[in-house]
Amino acid sequence: MILNLIAFTSVLHDSSMVRDSHEALISELEKHFDKVNILSADEARELPDGDFRALFIATGGVECQVKDAFNSLPDPALLVADGTHNSLAASLEIASFLRQHGLASEVVHGTVSQIAERLVQLSRLHDVRSKLAGRRIGVIGTPSDWLISSGLDPEAAKERWGIELVHLPLERVYEYYDQITDAEVADACETLKARAKSRVEPTDEDITKAMRLAVAIKRLVAEEGLAAITLACFRLLERTATTGCLALSILNDEGIMAGCEGDLQTLFTMMLVQAATGKASFMANPSKIDTYSNEVVMAHCTIGINQTQGFILRNHFESLSGVAIQGALPQGKVTVIKVGGTDLDRYFVTSAYLQENLNHHNMCRTQVRLHFNQPASYFLRNSIGNHHVILIGDHAEVLNDLLNAAGCTRVK
Repeated sequence: MILNLIAFTSVLHDSSMVRDSHEALISELEKHFDKVNILSADEARELPDGDFRALFIATGGVECQVKDAFNSLPDPALLVADGTHNSLAASLEIASFLRQHGLASEVVHGTVSQIAERLVQLSRLHDVRSKLAGRRIGVIGTPSDWLISSGLDPEAAKERWGIELVHLPLERVYEYYDQITDAEVADACETLKARAKSRVEPTDEDITKAMRLAVAIKRLVAEEGLAAITLACFRLLERTATTGCLALSILNDEGIMAGCEGDLQTLFTMMLVQAATGKASFMANPSKIDTYSNEVVMAHCTIGINQTQGFILRNHFESLSGVAIQGALPQGKVTVIKVGGTDLDRYFVTSAYLQENLNHHNMCRTQVRLHFNQPASYFLRNSIGNHHVILIGDHAEVLNDLLNAAGCTRVK
């Protein structure tokens, strides 16, 4: 991570003395960032747009300098002040001015370690927002009727995270599905069958149909430049006689976050996880909750194959058709997270331990029993919707810091 500090000093101070006057702070920052650049406002204008930067209010008496540079300031404007040379007083005045003129701002102040910690959090948030900015989410079909609390405010989602929703009719998928022949997907079907440990319900014909649908959706993703999709799977089933489970698994393996039932909040959570950790994740339903032991069974039919240690080809649990993945996940630490609310401003996150994979006949195909490190009563008292996201490894602290830095409210 590189930190660019745009230094402002009063005419009474020699700008070359900035480092000497703030040695403790800059030395601390250099422990946390790969490089710390101290730049003038003119030099900062040459930085690429995506570079992380903050205003280093090194002294008092710089209010008018910042005001004059208003049109070139980053948004949000982060004002770093260690309190020496009246820097904090000046920062408070500047921050108030910036807010009055529509520019979000925060004064980063405290001990040198607190300032460094906060700037690390904000730089990670900047990095994630940069990765998400302009990414297009394809909403293929309309959300399932039963997801009555999982929608988004498109404008709020774009303002907070930079994402864009693109509504696409299922007819586009049907058109491509009908064009794709069995011969075109024959090799992919054979590869899938060879990778599977076994298969239970799906016939060769079922696998061919599911693969044709996967190719059709991938074609739509490529043509529309989508970074993620959510699919109205049950309506799709009525027309194609197959489900989207396998297609979503394949897309997740290829880095296109894909969720079912039109659940936009959970899909966004998967995108955030990928941007923050580089990891794919698994959308799942809580199926059994034991508040005494803090154990939760979670299950779904769309896990990416590459997240598993091995898999069986099954049919979709609820419709008993199509092709779904019953994957075995590694025992060990995982993270459970959900970002929700129509403005994507609330979240739940906890570390957990994956104790075992299950094989109940009355649940979705991939099933895991987790021991939560926070009270599982959250689901019964304050849950953010139904679906939550599981990713392998303990990333709870990093994700909590990120969402806290974004001003989101943690739900427990």
